[in-house]
Amino acid sequence: MSANEPGVLERQWAVYGDVHRDRLNLALHAATVPLFWFGTCALALAPVIPTGWAMAGVAALLVALAAQGRGHRGEARAPAPFRGPGELLARFLAEQWITFPRYVLSGGFARAWREAATDRPRA
Repeated sequence: MSANEPGVLERQWAVYGDVHRDRLNLALHAATVPLFWFGTCALALAPVIPTGWAMAGVAALLVALAAQGRGHRGEARAPAPFRGPGELLARFLAEQWITFPRYVLSGGFARAWREAATDRPRA
């Protein structure tokens, strides 16, 4: 990555609304981002909490990752492919802790939710 190339947060935010438009994906993110937060905190506290809680944290992280991956399959536009395991980790942490909350607080989530209702033909 060159010094002039935007960082993870800038690249992620630039396309976030384009890859988070499907209602199932939005709902999965809304449900699993708090699960990811729990998992991250449990993992960080693993040295001082019971092993069962730390293991539950790992499970929560994996469930959040799998559910959000499933949600992205329903999107018209897929996120950019990961450049490697380091970028996967950086992007996933950034999305869960910074970008998704920013999307919600900026009104992007509500706007995408409303627009998704009109994007699909009614049966």
